[in-house]
Amino acid sequence: MKDTFRQFLLGLVMLSVGCGVAVASDSEWDLSGNTALQLRGFSQNALWPEQNSSDAEVSLSGEWEVRWRSEEGDQRASFIPFARWDENDDERTHMDLREGYWAYEGTAYEGSAYDGVDFEFLVGVNKVFWGVTESVHLVDIINQTDLVEDIDQEDKLGQPMVNLALQQDWGLLNIYLLPYFRERTFPGQDGRFRAPLPVDWDDAEYESGAEEKHMDLALRYSHYFGDVDVGVYYFRGTNREPRLEVSSNGQRLTPFYDQIDQLGVDVQYTKDAWLWKLETIVRDGYDESFMAAVGGFEYTFYQVYESNADIGFLMEYQYDDRSSKEPITIADNDLFVGGRWSLNDTQDTALLAGVVVDDETSETFFNIEAERRFGDSVVVELRVRAITNAEPDEPLYSFSQDDYIQLQISRFF
Repeated sequence: MKDTFRQFLLGLVMLSVGCGVAVASDSEWDLSGNTALQLRGFSQNALWPEQNSSDAEVSLSGEWEVRWRSEEGDQRASFIPFARWDENDDERTHMDLREGYWAYEGTAYEGSAYDGVDFEFLVGVNKVFWGVTESVHLVDIINQTDLVEDIDQEDKLGQPMVNLALQQDWGLLNIYLLPYFRERTFPGQDGRFRAPLPVDWDDAEYESGAEEKHMDLALRYSHYFGDVDVGVYYFRGTNREPRLEVSSNGQRLTPFYDQIDQLGVDVQYTKDAWLWKLETIVRDGYDESFMAAVGGFEYTFYQVYESNADIGFLMEYQYDDRSSKEPITIADNDLFVGGRWSLNDTQDTALLAGVVVDDETSETFFNIEAERRFGDSVVVELRVRAITNAEPDEPLYSFSQDDYIQLQISRFF
């Protein structure tokens, strides 16, 4: 399947980036990127005996960005490859094309049925983010999670797509055709943050006979009404969350991807220093329909003690009523409380700290993220993550001995 994707990807890259290069005379180019050294220190030995027992992990990553815009401003192209090398986990050593597309922007012809409608047509590989909440992004479904990067599921794989966006006074309508499915990445046998059995994600199974070539469809409408921002979408296609089934030899887990229909809504209300947020989905798929939601608020104290610093207080509640036969989630009945501290200085110093507590099991996940820029091109990031009160029959138990401190030094150019 990886070879098939490489062939498919090569075709899209040649089409998307090649279209931009072909008309690149007198146009604008932007070259940038970063390389990073990442160090992780674990406080305990790995839980599962087959895992690497090292209490430290070193990895190197690089991301390069090539962006182009035509002289007239109506065409643009993007090419962003990413690569990581990890000393312990072979599955975490990987490459991906985060973006590789060509896009054309214009306005519908005068006198047509869509007179005055601005549009953008995009073809290639792209990343699309939907969502407003902090602790979990329920409505974000276009891109697949790059789980070997981090357990917070914020990192995403590039998604092949054709996207038509229509913008008018009535709002923004996006139509997505997704001709190729990306399989979720999982840590290997020597990797941390994995289940009792390693996931053989190279041998995934599908409900659809078309497997990874199933044509997925998404429609999304978004607009603002006064102080309220609203997004509504419908998705039909391959579930980005796989069910993990024990293989026939009992030594591996095999991902199984179901076909689903999903409706999603995200709402954000802004009032003075308050941000009220809500994301909710209804999914119909493998077992039965279920509903999930996350909602809460963020309140910001601006220029505290007559400084430039802002301090925000966040609280969100997570709910999910899926059955045990559906893909596992840890955000089923949990409370998130956190704080955000932004110095608003020239070094972009910021700190985010939070804790998620399961109301039923008392499982607790602690998270601290801090970053600061040094000079014009070096950014230092610090992350601390810990799990407590996880019992063997609870979702977080597999990671209960993977508490770690992570230092990352990135050099931008």
